[in-house]
Amino acid sequence: MDAFDLTGRKALVTGGGSPRGLGRRMAQGLKEAGAEVAILSRSDRVFRVAEEDGFIAVQADLSDRADLNRGFEESVEKLGTLDILITSHGAQRRHQAELFPIEDWDVVLEVNLTSVFELCQLAGHVMLQKGYGKIINIASMLTFSGGIAVPAYAASKGGIGQLTKALANEWAGRGINVNAIAPGYMATDMTEALVKDPVRSRQILGRIPAGRWGTPHDLKGVAVFLASPASDYVHGAIIPVDGGWLSR
Repeated sequence: MDAFDLTGRKALVTGGGSPRGLGRRMAQGLKEAGAEVAILSRSDRVFRVAEEDGFIAVQADLSDRADLNRGFEESVEKLGTLDILITSHGAQRRHQAELFPIEDWDVVLEVNLTSVFELCQLAGHVMLQKGYGKIINIASMLTFSGGIAVPAYAASKGGIGQLTKALANEWAGRGINVNAIAPGYMATDMTEALVKDPVRSRQILGRIPAGRWGTPHDLKGVAVFLASPASDYVHGAIIPVDGGWLSR
């Protein structure tokens, strides 16, 4: 199991401040494998989560480019360096395409795509100097399909897939692994309305061969894999964790 050991590694997980969120569970997985973990979130809940789980907490608004840079630098300063980055923050807005406000489009693309590129770029500056690093972006089922009433989210997550591949092309030969995890339908705060909707929930479950919604816990193993030496020859991959939804 040494290939999965993260002892001594320094990790930053964005979006880790939600008590029921994907970021928190992945951060827990990294810590359980031995890493020191900082979580970066806009919400002040980040401090409570960090206290409960033994993380370093940094609060920053990733939709604000200046604050993003400050939050990243503060995180790296507190960690001492950076070996692992997981970008698990995100925003969602729902409107029919013909009525989609451009202001909401701007918010979703800024948070879900542009800020991810900025964080990857900042992490790249640190990791390229060392010749080592693991970057894990969070894609989506909408990296592969278009969805309904979520054109901005679909565009942003499609972009995450291509960004992951583009960075892998440039950095794989320089010691950095860039990959992505594509969660399926996960039972979180963001999907609570879908889980409680008897019609939509039945439709979704009907396409999942595993027969259940995913949970944030389901992402811990793949996050540790992509953050560890076990994945040293994995570059530009988008790994679905979806209970088989895509294969249906």
